[in-house]
Amino acid sequence: MADADLERELLSLEEEQVAAFNRRDVPAALASFSPGIVGFSSTRHERVSGLEALRETFEYYLRQAEHVEYRISEPLVQAFGDTAVVSFYWTVTLSDGAHRREIHGRGTHVFHRENGHWRIVHEHFSRAHHRPERETG
Repeated sequence: MADADLERELLSLEEEQVAAFNRRDVPAALASFSPGIVGFSSTRHERVSGLEALRETFEYYLRQAEHVEYRISEPLVQAFGDTAVVSFYWTVTLSDGAHRREIHGRGTHVFHRENGHWRIVHEHFSRAHHRPERETG
């Protein structure tokens, strides 16, 4: 587990990215990523390599509906020196007037401290094929 200060810092970066994506500010959404980012999206098989490819991926998602909302929940931060992993569940809501659709999945961001700043060096998103009911009580 990460110490409380590091956890707050990384979760703040995650929250900033979510907010930027939801306001369709792609440059701000990319700000937490390393130029050498490599990852996997939930919609294509090929690796996403570099900021330009990630920009194209974000823009693709934003074109899918008039309104796109991205949320994360239950983040877990694990730290290993200058590397940290944040795993979470995500929901994307797509809506156009009367039509609304939710897509659920899981995500992982691998952060590395570069020149004193935490940057995402790897991202892996996958869709959930079945979302189990959560027990309460």
